[in-house]
Amino acid sequence: MSSSVQLPLWLVLLSLGLASLWLVQHFLLPSVRWVLRRRANKLIDEVNTRLALRLPSFKLTRRTVLVDRLSFHPRLIELVDSLSEAEDVPREVLMRKVNVYAREIVPAFNALVYFKGAYWIARHLVHAFYRVRLGFADDEALKRLGPDSSVVFLMNHRSNMDYILATYLAAERTALSYAVGEWARVWPLQQLIRAMGGYFVRRDSGDPLYRRVLECYVQMAAEGGVPQAVFPEGKLSRDGSLGKAKLGLLGYMTRGFDPQGTRDIVFIPVGINYDRVIEDRSLLRTLDRLPRRSTRYALRIIASYGAKTLWQSVRGKRFRNGYACVNFGQPVSLREWMNDRSIQVGGLDDVNELAADLMQRIGNITPVLPVALVTTLVVADPDRTFSSLELKASVLSLLEDLEARGHKAYIPRGDYNYAVDVGVRMLTLRGALLNEDGLLRANPVEIQLLNYYANSIKHLLTKA
Repeated sequence: MSSSVQLPLWLVLLSLGLASLWLVQHFLLPSVRWVLRRRANKLIDEVNTRLALRLPSFKLTRRTVLVDRLSFHPRLIELVDSLSEAEDVPREVLMRKVNVYAREIVPAFNALVYFKGAYWIARHLVHAFYRVRLGFADDEALKRLGPDSSVVFLMNHRSNMDYILATYLAAERTALSYAVGEWARVWPLQQLIRAMGGYFVRRDSGDPLYRRVLECYVQMAAEGGVPQAVFPEGKLSRDGSLGKAKLGLLGYMTRGFDPQGTRDIVFIPVGINYDRVIEDRSLLRTLDRLPRRSTRYALRIIASYGAKTLWQSVRGKRFRNGYACVNFGQPVSLREWMNDRSIQVGGLDDVNELAADLMQRIGNITPVLPVALVTTLVVADPDRTFSSLELKASVLSLLEDLEARGHKAYIPRGDYNYAVDVGVRMLTLRGALLNEDGLLRANPVEIQLLNYYANSIKHLLTKA
């Protein structure tokens, strides 16, 4: 019994490795998952006590369950059967494609990632770049929405910072689920977006099977009460203007909606604006259809921006990028909207009227910020020079015009003189405005940039 057994070193190492894997798989990982699940459940109970919109059970369902439910959705099975017969493709091949699409689209929401990691990152990032302000929000109206309401936040799309800004400002109200383009399908951003509840969209896909999978998921999420965030314009504004709505996702949500049914869809218009959009020059470049800059050029610009920001911080002259402001508008019940127009179930296949109405509501609450005010006056007469007093008097007149039209500007500190100073400082630092012996005028080279910011509120002044 006390005799020794000799084993080769490779066999000992292999045995130790297998034993370690067994311990990790059957002891350590289950323990870690149990601890994380316990923390997540505790966090969910905590946030549900303070959120205006509680986390729905659909959002907390395991991803594998949602993938299976989506893959075997009756409307998908119907399309697979018809495509299989029409194109003479084996049904199993089409079902495998459905499963691939479902796994690509369905998110994997993680409350710890969203409310601890993502919120922390979003808060620090937006405050590092902007002075962030919430213009107004009707939180009481959100709290009055019952559990049978599916809430959709509809936002204008000014910058890629919109995702981060809205996540930060909405975190005390709900957990948003975004539709994100294919540009974000890179590691590890892809995993982070899924954990935050986002889902990916191939915006230009012509595959009818993919479009049906996406449509079924959007409808499942809406029926499950998942608060969704959608950019109706579909892409970033290239010239700064509010664009027309793309009808894809909006049509998916509303197709077949029954105004007499138990579940309502409630749209929340959201207006976003910035004193400076970080990627403004890149957007204007695509507007002019100029060739894309090389990666080396982009890295050089980023390094230059970082060095300039650091130097300004050292000298105590860093003003960040001005103000970023968000307004949350009045909820719009789809049930009431349809009943007011006597539209019955199945009568909303054409969503053009609904889209136009919602985009108008978004436009009406677009925040009016200092840079937008100053640029609106400057581009109206690019050859004119302004003294500081003349510019402030003109801004006051513009503010009175906006107020007469029913719009309210965000005025920092409630002082319009300071607001003008903020706008002028932002534009002169960038060279868009020239200060010559105390007189301000537009830099002819930067007219397109000035127009970009003036366009952000142009729609507020062109309406009767």
